[in-house]
Amino acid sequence: MTNVLSRRNFVRSTALGAAALAVSTDLSAPAQEHSSAYAASPFRLGLASYTFRNFTRAQMIGFMKQLVISTLNAKDVKDHLPMDPNEEATALSDYASAGVKLHAAGAIYFPKDEDADIRAKFEYCKRAGIQVIVAGDPAPETLPRLEKFVKEYGIAIAIHNHGPEDKLWKSPLDVLKAIKGMDSRIGCCIDVGHTVRAGTDVVQAIHEAGPRLLSIHMKDLTDFNSKESQVAVGDGIMPVRKIFEALIATNYKGFVDLEYEIYPDDPMPGVISSFAFMRGVFAGMQATTEG
Repeated sequence: MTNVLSRRNFVRSTALGAAALAVSTDLSAPAQEHSSAYAASPFRLGLASYTFRNFTRAQMIGFMKQLVISTLNAKDVKDHLPMDPNEEATALSDYASAGVKLHAAGAIYFPKDEDADIRAKFEYCKRAGIQVIVAGDPAPETLPRLEKFVKEYGIAIAIHNHGPEDKLWKSPLDVLKAIKGMDSRIGCCIDVGHTVRAGTDVVQAIHEAGPRLLSIHMKDLTDFNSKESQVAVGDGIMPVRKIFEALIATNYKGFVDLEYEIYPDDPMPGVISSFAFMRGVFAGMQATTEG
């Protein structure tokens, strides 16, 4: 245990130094461009706006500048990405001015197996130029209708698993069984915390999903049986490096979005620490490769 903690502390201290240097860089630049370590990876780090659910869009944009993160999985929470077209247009203008790029929306819920309800949500994402909808709870009988809209709009659906409490999608493996044979743009959003709590090996799940993996929500836990044990990434037992290695091995080209759900009134310390640790893991991977 002492050796594990020492390695984590070394990675974190190295990463915090790197993060301090990165703060002065252009927000619009991809995270990987701040270090040669990132250039070796096909995927990018991003943020799930739910992390800042108690803060306004303007406040969140300010936090993103501090974090040197420019890519966002936006949610209709607070005023982050409102469903109303006029309010959404204002939000999109604010993000464009700040150099923030929206790559996903959600989680978005589909409680009705009806064209009108589903079309409204695809239109919402189309207006924002979003290519991936993170879907919270689509019932299996809704999937054929969703597939129809995926084909019409060219927008992917990534079904988000929610762990043992979820009646439908406990694990990404449940998603993979249900979507077998469907359009390749219907896939998984693997929430790593919920995945391990469902008793699924998250690294194995990434390999099994392969090209069906469309989104990642990153978090960390100190106990894989406890939802309440969430901590900053790097402070728990999540196999972060093995997750990153699996993403590279499977040529995952999407985003790894930090979804930090604790301390909603003061998330920045944990968010800063989480990004520093993840960037440090990248740096360590690059150093190992070069060595």
